[in-house]
Amino acid sequence: MTKLRDIVKTNNIIRISPTDTLSHALARLSTSHDAAFAFDEENKFKGVINPYYSLIKTSYPGNAKVEHCLFHAPHIKLQFSTSKVAQLFIESKVHYLPVFDDQDKFMGIISARRLLSELRKFPFFNMRIGEMLAQRKQGVITIDENDAVTHAINLFKKTKISKLVVVGKDKKLKGVLSYYDLISYLIAPKTSPHRGERDAAKTNFGYMKVKNFAKTYVLTLDDTYTVFDALKLILEKKIGSVVIVDREKHPIGIVTTKDLLKLLIRKEKGEEIEVMSKNLSLRSRQIIGGFFDHFYLWIKKIPNLSKAKLFVKEEKQGGLFKIVLSLIPKSGKMVVIKKEGRDLTHTLQDVLRKKRN
Repeated sequence: MTKLRDIVKTNNIIRISPTDTLSHALARLSTSHDAAFAFDEENKFKGVINPYYSLIKTSYPGNAKVEHCLFHAPHIKLQFSTSKVAQLFIESKVHYLPVFDDQDKFMGIISARRLLSELRKFPFFNMRIGEMLAQRKQGVITIDENDAVTHAINLFKKTKISKLVVVGKDKKLKGVLSYYDLISYLIAPKTSPHRGERDAAKTNFGYMKVKNFAKTYVLTLDDTYTVFDALKLILEKKIGSVVIVDREKHPIGIVTTKDLLKLLIRKEKGEEIEVMSKNLSLRSRQIIGGFFDHFYLWIKKIPNLSKAKLFVKEEKQGGLFKIVLSLIPKSGKMVVIKKEGRDLTHTLQDVLRKKRN
């Protein structure tokens, strides 16, 4: 079990002063979900600066003082569950949050990336990306590379997402645009000694094309890969998302840090379930990941259950699967179900049917 105390970061924190300008604070950030932490002269924590709250939800000029632009981020306590922390990352749209002790003393920060790194072996991450995309109500949101920047900003505000997938006339992937990429425009002063010139410059900027600001280096996968593969790229390349494409390079989805955090919330709800495996191929791991939702719902219906352990072993390069399910009650004797079969999906289903009978 991961303890929050073990992943709290106490050094290399982006620290700023309430008297700094917003442009100075934002210049120290590198992503849309990044945060700078403000402390006064007595080293008392005052709040955070984040691109979304400074530029999208509100619209402060770059010369505004930090103290007027602060977002009062949720305070993480060491006794919080990983599920609660993941939920706060999602709700706040900030992936770096402050941590406090029981006396409300600032202890450090915790990042979404570090939390995901500690929990990346969780079985849910083995599901196929295609299965994750199929569960969504909303498809990938795209924007044409020749659309105006003002259209992109309106989309950011309307959808409350941090990234837009950029496509060409052929609807093939061209890049990704985040509101962080537009900081230089969004923090432009509202007034100046030459207001007419400034307003004209902002108007011209707003009608510039999206392709002038989008990042063309994009990491991609197809939907046959697992969510774990996307997570691995996000952690190793230190990026916030992976675009999912078809064979013709048309974007069909996107896996973001937010999606991965949602899986951690589901993990917390299913902590009484332990899944272990041996010698599983990529395809077998995908099947286990897709099966987990069904297995979780089935387990929740068993009364008086304390814990369930599922062990899956692959032999003969997929020619044989051995499955052992152990059901540990809160009181009474443990029930052990063993099955073997040549088809992993059917063998898993046989295990559940045997318990019903």
